[in-house]
Amino acid sequence: MPTKKLVIVESPTKARTIGGYLGDDYEVIASVGHIRDLAEPSELPVEIKKGPFGRFAVDVENGFEPYYIVNDDKKKTVTLLKRALKDADELWLATDEDREGEAIAWHLLEVLKPKVPVRRMVFHEITQEAIAEAQANTREIDTALVDAQETRRILDRLYGYDVSPVLWRKVGPKLSAGRVQSAATRLVVDRERERLAYVTSEYWDLTATFSPDSEAADRSPFSARLIRLDGERLATGSDFTDRGELKPKSAGAIRLGKDRAEGLAALLSTGAEARVLAVETKPHTRRPAPPFTTSTLQQEASRKLRYTSRQTMSLAQSLYENGYITYMRTDSPTLSKQAVQAARSQAAGLYGAETVPAAPRVYAGKSKGAQEAHEAIRPAGDVFARPIELQGKLNQREFALYELIWKRTVASQMADAKGSTDTVTLAVDVVEPAESGSAPTVAEFTASGTVVTFPGFLLAYEEGKDERRREAEQNVALPQLAEGQALGVSEPEAKLHETSPPPRYTEASLTKRLEELGIGRPSTYAAIISTISDRGYVTKKGQALVPSWVAFSVVRLLEEHFTELVDYDFTAEMEGDLDRIAAGDEDRSAWLRDFYFGSDSHPGLRGVVDNLGEIDARAINTIRIDDAISLRNGKYGPYLEVFDDKCEVGEDGALKPRSVNIPDGLAPDELTPERARELAAAEPLEDRIVGVHPETGKRIAAKNGRFGPYVTELPDEDETLPKGEKPRTASLFKDMDPATVDLDTAVALLGLPRVVGVDPESGDQITAQNGRYGPYLKKGSDTRSLSGEQAIFEIDLAGAQELFAQSKYGARKASAALKEFDADPVSGKPIKVKDGRFGPYVTDGETNATVPRGDSVEDLTFERAVELLEIKRAKGPAKRKAPARKKAPAQKAGTKKTATKKAVDPKRSAAAKKAAATRAAKAAAAAAGE
Repeated sequence: MPTKKLVIVESPTKARTIGGYLGDDYEVIASVGHIRDLAEPSELPVEIKKGPFGRFAVDVENGFEPYYIVNDDKKKTVTLLKRALKDADELWLATDEDREGEAIAWHLLEVLKPKVPVRRMVFHEITQEAIAEAQANTREIDTALVDAQETRRILDRLYGYDVSPVLWRKVGPKLSAGRVQSAATRLVVDRERERLAYVTSEYWDLTATFSPDSEAADRSPFSARLIRLDGERLATGSDFTDRGELKPKSAGAIRLGKDRAEGLAALLSTGAEARVLAVETKPHTRRPAPPFTTSTLQQEASRKLRYTSRQTMSLAQSLYENGYITYMRTDSPTLSKQAVQAARSQAAGLYGAETVPAAPRVYAGKSKGAQEAHEAIRPAGDVFARPIELQGKLNQREFALYELIWKRTVASQMADAKGSTDTVTLAVDVVEPAESGSAPTVAEFTASGTVVTFPGFLLAYEEGKDERRREAEQNVALPQLAEGQALGVSEPEAKLHETSPPPRYTEASLTKRLEELGIGRPSTYAAIISTISDRGYVTKKGQALVPSWVAFSVVRLLEEHFTELVDYDFTAEMEGDLDRIAAGDEDRSAWLRDFYFGSDSHPGLRGVVDNLGEIDARAINTIRIDDAISLRNGKYGPYLEVFDDKCEVGEDGALKPRSVNIPDGLAPDELTPERARELAAAEPLEDRIVGVHPETGKRIAAKNGRFGPYVTELPDEDETLPKGEKPRTASLFKDMDPATVDLDTAVALLGLPRVVGVDPESGDQITAQNGRYGPYLKKGSDTRSLSGEQAIFEIDLAGAQELFAQSKYGARKASAALKEFDADPVSGKPIKVKDGRFGPYVTDGETNATVPRGDSVEDLTFERAVELLEIKRAKGPAKRKAPARKKAPAQKAGTKKTATKKAVDPKRSAAAKKAAATRAAKAAAAAAGE
């Protein structure tokens, strides 16, 4: 009788694909990722909270034993898996072959506690051949890999739970610190600091057009640039420091100024003649880029397809699970023999046998501790599917990524591109009386041109490039020239150049830099960038990552008080330590003890946190712009603190600083001292009087406050308001400008809430008003959301009655989408932007993602909508508090150093019940008041 084998993988897609290759004796079920994780301290049973697990759900005193619980949303999955296991004769764990996959397999083993034989099956691609080979070569779970993943998880818990509360107290709520995210944030902030400190330098150069005489066989004109005057080199952008000075090694270079550049141009325009000093030809060779690793795939997809790192990994995951590419988390560029043969065969068949070198190309990885899958990302199988064969099978975005991977893989086994580079040097004798008396000045020009005679791999693929600071090299088409040949000179042009600061990081260049520093691993790059974006540490300006002012404060606090934890070398060394744990060369508990409690070489996280001393929150959140102006990170955002003659004098005789708002979207490097002084000098909006209220006779002013623009009634000069009473104020609508709001609008805003009418059935008054979650109608305790702020003034009684006649959210569900996009690459369903109870949100019918406040619906792009859905999927469903249950003492799992939660709670005391009832009453009262 054949045995029944239960196979567990991570995702339903992978389960379907593998199920097609396995026989009827196999049942394939998906765990949908991890089934359990470290408990939140608040989720611990009462008797555990009081013990050593209470602070982190990790017992730091006894070998850093973690306390795991099955996630609420995975309990049904675990029940399903246990039921399937009862009828199985063997359990096959077929999760991914990296650390995370190995940990998922181990957790499954710990929770399911199988009494049947267990096999660990790993594969690098999902093809018939790969699955058959994996079936024949199963192994045991690699506990060293599990230890490495567990160490990383515990390390992140210790780091985050000890350091993040410091940020909450000293910078702001909802911030977080992390082993890798903090280093990544520091990189982005450091680059912005460089841009802030950068001093732009100006220099001039000169170009001209040169033409062979009428007797030359090739009379094609070409452009050349001035490089030397009397043998002395002209300074270019690369000769200047970031402080605007010439570098020491460039001290002898001539800094060409405007007057001399324009004077030379004028002299060259009067019939000057040039001669060819030299023509140099060098062979030109370009080699193909290696096959993709996780890092290089994310970089290239960002450059060429404008995908975010998260989008790239989501699409790659789909391609892998459907059997189109190999495993997408790897830091190795090597190819298997079968893949090399497949690439060479396709290159020869498509581009000609001459495009394939005699010997296969072999690529070596640069990563010191490559611990992921040991082959590059490539098309799956022994014969690669050509992109044209997959049209119709993949959606547009999946197809573009697969085509990129296919091209890169095939090109990596093709021949070098060959050609030659010609460089010509020209001389013009120019008489400059003011500069050199009667002796002419020899002005030397140069131009270069590259001709590709054999394209080789370029027929298939050319690698993209990141933004560079320096001048781009010009590739000029040169005619045939000989030394001594005479050339005519025309169209001389003097050009002003400004040096540029280092470019901001993009997702691609930040990933590249993290990899260069050895920070993070292939499986973490996308998560790192998503995390620092979600926390508000960076925003995107085009493709560039711009740090927020909050990020400056966070990084400053970490640098001053947690120096070692944001040190790039220290962070990279931790990655190396995790690699050694994965290889079985380092003990997990000993390493965590050294990190947390310290050693002779460093104090340890616990020692740093316990001895922080006093942290000056004001100093941490203040950035000096000039002697009179500072930027402050306040509770409601950044603003300028200004000391000048407009300031009021306090009771103690000291000046009280003025607060000046910063325009939205102003990047840190744009807040120069000049711009800050300009903002401080601008006429404050408080001085703009809109008019006089026709009923109260009070003046109405438009202001721009900490919570946004608003209008307010100003008390009379001799009027003193009763204690506790404040002037009437009203916030402006989002489409209103305090500089242009008129009197009628201001009066209408101050009159809110507006009475729409009286409901004839209930007799209740219906009002229209603006609330925390947007405009709405109110009738007694019943409310209905309005379609927009203008509806507050426009809706009539009949319209209000119609809204209240509908179910509370029925109208909203039936309403048309605010915006529609193409199908989501993951779900395959169209994406829509809708208006929800708490504002606009993006949905594909399966996943809903709130549109952040900083994004407007009008400017929302398809790429951003996809990214928001991906972020929401990655976070998983919102955790709901389960009703209180009785809990029994937790029992420890037998096979490894973990404790597993039992879903029972002890009885609550009468005092606890009373306290809970009091909290509920207060919450109800607050809700009624709002």
